[in-house]
Amino acid sequence: MSIFNPSRRDLLRMAAVMPALTLPALSLSRPAQASLGAPARANAGHFSFGLGAARLTVVSDGHLEIPAMGLGVNADPEAVKAFLENHFLSTSINYSHTNHIVIELGDAVVLVDVGSGARFLPTAGKLLENLEAAGIDPASVTDVVITHAHPDHIWGIRDDFDEPILPEARYHLGQAEYAYWMQDGLTARAEPAAQQFIVGAVNSINVEGVEWSLLSHEQEIAPGIRVIDTPGHTAGHLAVIVESEGQQLIALGDAMNHVYANFAHPDWYNSFDEDGPLAVQTRRRLLDMAATDRMAVLGYHFPFPGVGHVRRQGDAYRFIPAHWQW
Repeated sequence: MSIFNPSRRDLLRMAAVMPALTLPALSLSRPAQASLGAPARANAGHFSFGLGAARLTVVSDGHLEIPAMGLGVNADPEAVKAFLENHFLSTSINYSHTNHIVIELGDAVVLVDVGSGARFLPTAGKLLENLEAAGIDPASVTDVVITHAHPDHIWGIRDDFDEPILPEARYHLGQAEYAYWMQDGLTARAEPAAQQFIVGAVNSINVEGVEWSLLSHEQEIAPGIRVIDTPGHTAGHLAVIVESEGQQLIALGDAMNHVYANFAHPDWYNSFDEDGPLAVQTRRRLLDMAATDRMAVLGYHFPFPGVGHVRRQGDAYRFIPAHWQW
């Protein structure tokens, strides 16, 4: 079984040389896009808010710049291009943030995903410094939940000495996700450009000093914090739900990864979704649940801090960003 379907081939070839592509891409023409100039001083990489009795903090790991050609691969390319242009976005580079959430509820301090570390793109790997800036002691983290084993979510699990960055925490991963990446012979069956992603996932899962708790649908991490199965982007992708005093938030991981396209065109899927039709099915389920139950959502790749709500809009949806509060 191949890890990637044929529609992913072009993107994977580009990803294989991603570090070389990332910085020169800044000079590409990006007509009508919504990016502003870089700040003279660094902006904050953390954002805190309350949800019932829970204290939640979004902590950035930085950002990624990957080819936009991977968006909406089952749609008319001209329609995707027009959509991006209408939203003032680049048609060549998909600039995406990396929003981690720290959940403090009761005795638990739960971190969702560990970012890229220094092993993926140079624009990411800022999680630990932004945790410190947010006033969160990494040693206080009791649990780490990995939504899925893609580079920007798990490769940061090891430090430069190949030791876990949070050695005292309990680590959690979906049963199906673990089984998928750890199956015998997966690397040999994959395309050459994909093999680095498999090796990176396996090395991260096998990091010495980490014992994995393998999770199933609706399993609780701590009181008020549970996971649900959200397959499609990867075989065993998980989302994390926080519930306190009648309020709820879903940390979506990559079950939804584009703040405009996934809402306005929920049936479009991306070349980096392993099972596109299943990703669409999962996305529609999440959108309906969030809109019906008025649940807050956090998008890992949404514009920082990535927190808001879901509103129905005909047969589609709209993301309503939460107000920034001081």
